[in-house]
Amino acid sequence: MRLALLGCGTVGAEVVRLLHEQSADLAARIGAPLEIAGIAVRRIGRDRGELPVDPALFTTDALGLIKRDDVDVVVEVVGGIEPARSWLVEALRAGKSVVTANKALLAEDGGALHDAAVEGGGDLYYEASVAGAIPLLRPLRESLHGDRITQVTGIVNGTTNFILSAMHTTGAGFAEALEEATALGYAEADPTADVEGFDAAAKAAILASLAFHTRVGAADVHREGITEVTAADVASAKAMGCTIKLLCIAARSTDAQGQESVNVRVHPALIPLTHPLASVGDAFNAVFVEADAAGQLMFYGRGAGGAPTASAVLGDVVAVSRNRLAGVRSASESSYAALPVRPMGEALTRYHISLDVADRPGVLEAVAGVFARHEVSLATVRQGPAGGGNGDAVLVIVTHVAPDAALAATVDELRGLEIVRSVTSVLRVEGGF
Repeated sequence: MRLALLGCGTVGAEVVRLLHEQSADLAARIGAPLEIAGIAVRRIGRDRGELPVDPALFTTDALGLIKRDDVDVVVEVVGGIEPARSWLVEALRAGKSVVTANKALLAEDGGALHDAAVEGGGDLYYEASVAGAIPLLRPLRESLHGDRITQVTGIVNGTTNFILSAMHTTGAGFAEALEEATALGYAEADPTADVEGFDAAAKAAILASLAFHTRVGAADVHREGITEVTAADVASAKAMGCTIKLLCIAARSTDAQGQESVNVRVHPALIPLTHPLASVGDAFNAVFVEADAAGQLMFYGRGAGGAPTASAVLGDVVAVSRNRLAGVRSASESSYAALPVRPMGEALTRYHISLDVADRPGVLEAVAGVFARHEVSLATVRQGPAGGGNGDAVLVIVTHVAPDAALAATVDELRGLEIVRSVTSVLRVEGGF
């Protein structure tokens, strides 16, 4: 089986290394040896260390490499939308099997890739696109196909999980925790994709598509990052027996008319310390799956890094290679359900709201009246003195479940009250607290 490798950065180099070190085992598992037909890179002369590969295999002509008749499998670890989309559509239409780690492309236009795979009759595998080495997507698309998945809740971005874990453990602010994550190599020089939730949103779209047999794209995912989470938020969460995590949540629901739909969102949220996801620290990932028959399942492990991601890539390479030798292909995309995706405003959520208010009689009654007007009931209310010693007070309110639009409208009205000095924090609450 001959492979065309597109990209030879951190992940690509690990793929090459593992192919070399495990060549005999991989050949035994597949039933034929794996050989690298070529490696497409942007710059041939770049220093890539001591890679166990013939330098003559490097090329800058990715499309030409893909079109070669002796290429069976195309492995893409370049990332981005274009030219990766054009390369992979070309490969799939030509009947080649494709293994990709490109979460952004799958979330943006996964449908085009699946359609091309059906047209060409090849396989499209992408286990490495979500949660690194954690075997997650294959169970969703194969092992759990006999069940009805109701919700997928996950920590799928290691950078933000490291930052929030550090804030919880040390009491540090966001900027300080981000600086530590950068120094340790967990955060990129430009961490926007991670801390603003773009990375997690792409993964949420992929998970929802598989779990609910529905094409869900990145544009369907409500996204919020963690840049507004403060040390005070974390301290308040700890006082309630909670921690804050950036969660991706994909949930199926049925309305009063029996119409099913899905809601997919990424945002920071309070979860109780008793929840299985609360103990997921450092840069680890974990995904919590709830299904009718299987019940609750949790997948845990390292969600990023060259070696873990390369492990997932090679697992897919073995699968598609065995299929090609057997003259079969995997099941095509399952999107038969085509469930509508509900806007965030219709999602049922809970809020944790912190207010700086005037410390005088009638304040609590006025605040409670705002919630009542929007039909949002209160679960708990805590009041304490403000930190500045200016005679104001702090109200910390946790609501019961309500439509997110009603909660957002409540917060907007609170901001307009003369007695409310500021709305210092708004976070959602998940996990049964």
